[in-house]
Amino acid sequence: MFASRTDWPLIPNRLAQAIERRRRAGLPILDLTESNPTRCGFVFDAPEILSALADPRALTYQPQPRGLLSARLAVAAYYAECGVRLDPEQIFLTTSTSEAYSYVFRLLANPGDNILVPCPSYPLFDFLARLNDLELVSYPLVYNHGWRIDLEALRARLSPRTRAILVVHPNNPTGSFIRQSELEFLLDRCRERSLALVADEVFADYPFQDDARRVGSHAGTSEALTFTLSGLSKISALPQMKLAWVVVNGPTEFLRSALSRLEVIADTYLSVSAPLAHALPKLLEARRALQPQILKRVRANLSRLDEFLAPGSPVSRLETEGGWYVILKLPAIHSDEDWAVELLNQDGVLVHPGHFYDFPSEGYLVLSLLPQSAVFEEGMRKILARVLLRG
Repeated sequence: MFASRTDWPLIPNRLAQAIERRRRAGLPILDLTESNPTRCGFVFDAPEILSALADPRALTYQPQPRGLLSARLAVAAYYAECGVRLDPEQIFLTTSTSEAYSYVFRLLANPGDNILVPCPSYPLFDFLARLNDLELVSYPLVYNHGWRIDLEALRARLSPRTRAILVVHPNNPTGSFIRQSELEFLLDRCRERSLALVADEVFADYPFQDDARRVGSHAGTSEALTFTLSGLSKISALPQMKLAWVVVNGPTEFLRSALSRLEVIADTYLSVSAPLAHALPKLLEARRALQPQILKRVRANLSRLDEFLAPGSPVSRLETEGGWYVILKLPAIHSDEDWAVELLNQDGVLVHPGHFYDFPSEGYLVLSLLPQSAVFEEGMRKILARVLLRG
């Protein structure tokens, strides 16, 4: 009766079962996976945000496939502050980056084609690919005092069915940005094989420090057909507003056709609501108050974590360049899932096991840096105490 693309394993995994048991028992959970900024104690200008949704122009229906021009101009102004000049005609509004991915995948690939994606990375790509009848082919990120693309491994994974290379800038959860030298390699491969480059930049506004080797934004990349995705969820810490976009750039002969075809896709759905489209300029401005709070929090939690991890500690953290996450390396006496389940059952601390993100080996835990400092510190103390007890 059901399509094979939805044939997912629906039985809860061990960690999900442990969470449910603990909640049913009424036991507390120190959630070090919390990545919802609206639940992390940040100060939002509620009157200003809510007033943005009360624009009387939203009572008039003005369908525009790319989204309202005033909203796209606001997105273009955001990129101008990043040093990238865009024509608003290069911008398509969507209700989420997930929808933006679907637009791009539908534009580029036929059933059975593949997209190259980084590994480790966010598990959402598996679902998006299956829903769009695509195959994912992973290329490795390798760690050596920092994460970098294994360029030759990526080259070896290209095939006649490959339609695009996807990069996450910075990656979730590794926190690694794409460097200029890596981008040049990727653009060479795209030109050689007529591939597109898809860049997810939702965390791009959260670097831990400046680095001249780093790509600023892929939105200005025109040497190959390039799709850059972002949105309010991370930029303005407003995931509930459900508004994102895709920026299209590239050589003229590809760009014109891509824009025309994407317009038909967008016109088919017309998914962005008028209240949100009219509110977008104000909601983008909210980032100026929210981003400093978030950067202060994640940097402080990272610094406090380093104080906990003294030399000789059985727990270490991997280098990260930005974003909202950090990766811990624990002794390999357990699998990462065993560690996560034990920490929850014995200490009430919730973390994500590395295999959720397709880490190639065991013993990695992924933590969010967004929780309030007291929660983060207590959780870290319990993690270290548990590891020392088991060591």
